[in-house]
Amino acid sequence: MTDHRSPDSYVPAMRLALAQAVRAGERGEVPVGAVVLGPGGAMLSQAGNDRESLHDPTAHAEVLALRTAARERGEWRLGGCTLVVTLEPCTMCAGAAVLARVDRIVYGAVDAKGGAAGSLWDVVRDRRLNHRPEVVMGVLADECAEALTGFFALRRSREQ
Repeated sequence: MTDHRSPDSYVPAMRLALAQAVRAGERGEVPVGAVVLGPGGAMLSQAGNDRESLHDPTAHAEVLALRTAARERGEWRLGGCTLVVTLEPCTMCAGAAVLARVDRIVYGAVDAKGGAAGSLWDVVRDRRLNHRPEVVMGVLADECAEALTGFFALRRSREQ
């Protein structure tokens, strides 16, 4: 069972999310990965970004993982669940997590340009909403950030 009080308890799940991010990067996708843990800490789903291959602007890792977890549970409400993601969720993904009623969002790297879980915006803790997940940030932050910076550095070098 996952200890929800310790950020270190999410390291194994973040490593799974990082593996999904690496696979996404190998497919030419922005390397972001996500895992949804059930109430007892067991993995319900995992996904990496898939916007390019699916030609779908909503195919972010978080949305894909939430969709699969909902199918696994047989309901859209994911109360008791934890979304673990390598990059701070954007407004769409933060909103999806709120609407799915996840108990917590755990992320690695901060997204200062588009993050919506505390950096640029704080959608998930907006008091006007009817559900506010707990946020745990910075789990394996350096490794998560490196996956992104390495991907974009390689992309820039190929464009030159």
